[in-house]
Amino acid sequence: MSSAANSDLGSLVQPGRVHKRVYADPEIFELEMERIFGKIWVYVGHESQIANPGDFAMTRIGRRPMVMVRHTDGKIHVIHNQCAHRGAMVVAEDAGHAEEFVCCYHGWTYGTDGKLIRVPLQHDYPEHFNPDDPSTSMVQAPRVESYRGFVFASLAADGPSLTDFLGHMTTSFDDMADRAPDGELELAGGVFKHAYDGNWKLYLENLCDAAHPLFVHQSSTEAARAQDDDVFTDGVGEIAVRQMRQNGAPYKFWQEQVGIWTYKNGHSYLGDYHDDEKLVAAKRDETFAEYIAAMEARKGPEETKRILEVTRWNSNIYPNLSFMSQFRQLRVVHPVSVNRTEVYTYSFRLKGAPEKMFEDTIAFANITNGTGSLVLTDDLETYGRIGTGVSAAGADWIEVGRGYTSDRPDEHGGVQGKDSTSEVYIRNMYDAWRDYMTAA
Repeated sequence: MSSAANSDLGSLVQPGRVHKRVYADPEIFELEMERIFGKIWVYVGHESQIANPGDFAMTRIGRRPMVMVRHTDGKIHVIHNQCAHRGAMVVAEDAGHAEEFVCCYHGWTYGTDGKLIRVPLQHDYPEHFNPDDPSTSMVQAPRVESYRGFVFASLAADGPSLTDFLGHMTTSFDDMADRAPDGELELAGGVFKHAYDGNWKLYLENLCDAAHPLFVHQSSTEAARAQDDDVFTDGVGEIAVRQMRQNGAPYKFWQEQVGIWTYKNGHSYLGDYHDDEKLVAAKRDETFAEYIAAMEARKGPEETKRILEVTRWNSNIYPNLSFMSQFRQLRVVHPVSVNRTEVYTYSFRLKGAPEKMFEDTIAFANITNGTGSLVLTDDLETYGRIGTGVSAAGADWIEVGRGYTSDRPDEHGGVQGKDSTSEVYIRNMYDAWRDYMTAA
């Protein structure tokens, strides 16, 4: 992007609206990879994926292939998946265990901290070649931190700590982890992967959009309402119908029972709704009763009540993470190009909870994120239509002003929308976007 074009980035975000270039301009996308994904904290994985020394998991920071690995000393490293010799990807498996990493091209071998430890035919290299020089090692992310087992990395050597970056949103991670009777989460059950033809920012926008389900998910809602409650043969069918019916709740429900909260750096969460009959595992269910007993045995009745009375749906951690405490589900956004995005969805087991709860978690993941899901396919169709629309001639501005005049301060230093139909969280994300993009 030219310096002249670069100077007007801030003008693309105005009160209650953003310019469509933020979704469709390839040059802006490249700058996002540099100024957002290349500088701030980005979610890269969960500690349970690399429980033991030598365990590794592939990940990304923006479009950069990375490896999250636990070294022999127990320290977690996030390493660029690139051989220092000829640039080939060193690690090809999504996850596994290794004592060392060997490049498939010429056999350069690295330790689990990325340090070069062996070079075939080393005597044939020039005299100035030094395998101990840091330039011969796989490049490490300069900063890696975790909170409650959730691992983040930053490609910038300097910046705020992870807890400062997360701010009040640490409470969402606390809510997720505290729901485990043993206080620990385990990522399990594989991963759902899907892609769509649209900008990466659309996904985070949609996850806290309480106004869209009534329209976008109308077909599945109507099908669910037509089902007779007495014909269920398993819990999966019941979970599916409950979720789809909930998507069809009238605006009055979203306006009166659900709220939206936003915080600095682009973060937000949707919540404030609690109905035992709508939970994946309802309190009247025998499994949930067993879970309550396990929680009370380890945390006591009062603390158990406090934890379970908190109701958060989607918590968005800008720029690439969203998770749901109640449904034990986490989604990671991977930008591919200005109009192509991949999303990976993971599920968590609550350690100490009945195994049936994890089975229900997987069932819910299939319902909402499986490739045959009636819910996900609706959203993907919408993202594609937006991608086509913003790339074509027509109106230049995208309106994100719903609820603008009703935004109000939050007691924790954020901004709260009037109700969950407010677009305050989108405005908050673009305030952060403008700050990140114009800081360079």
